[in-house]
Amino acid sequence: MMRHLDLDVNRRRDLEVISALVSPGDRVLDLGCGDGSFLAHLKEARSAEVLGLEIDPELVGRCISNGVPVIQSDLDNALDFAENDAFDLVVVSHTLQEIRRPDLLLRHIVRVGRRAAVSFINFAHWRCRLQLLAGKMPRNAQLPYQWYNTPNIHLGTIADFRETCRNFDICIVQETPIAARFPFLSRFFPNLFAVGAVFVLEKASR
Repeated sequence: MMRHLDLDVNRRRDLEVISALVSPGDRVLDLGCGDGSFLAHLKEARSAEVLGLEIDPELVGRCISNGVPVIQSDLDNALDFAENDAFDLVVVSHTLQEIRRPDLLLRHIVRVGRRAAVSFINFAHWRCRLQLLAGKMPRNAQLPYQWYNTPNIHLGTIADFRETCRNFDICIVQETPIAARFPFLSRFFPNLFAVGAVFVLEKASR
């Protein structure tokens, strides 16, 4: 479960948005951190205290080589090691669709983090809809896999994500659509025109 591609922070608009949420000295937990490139960036650019979780042994080794502390763990397991509000920000980047129970993970991340940033892939993007109308499973920059080797097991939309947060008493305090094209339309009609979105979450009771 959960294997990140190598991350280029300068080319991933969602990671730029998340990076801007981090203040100097913040404690940041990245779930499914891949080779640790993003956390290494946050250490250098934001002086953040970082920790990653990753299941792939090879990527865990690359995290260590990149100077990023990491725990080898399956994200479908509860975050029992962390106390409430142990982190200033918990990051889930292009990962939620690969988790067996994303609803449970959402509840955990707003427990262990004062805030959470979820970079969400939108399967309702207009190109995905056209590919489905043509009888083919969607493939694009965010979804580069074939139907038979994809790790994605939950195909959600921006509208689905908002509804899930409402159902589980999770407050969306910020939503930033990510546009491949048509930024104006993505802003006003994100479920159709945005390739994804970054959601900043808190427990509604806060």
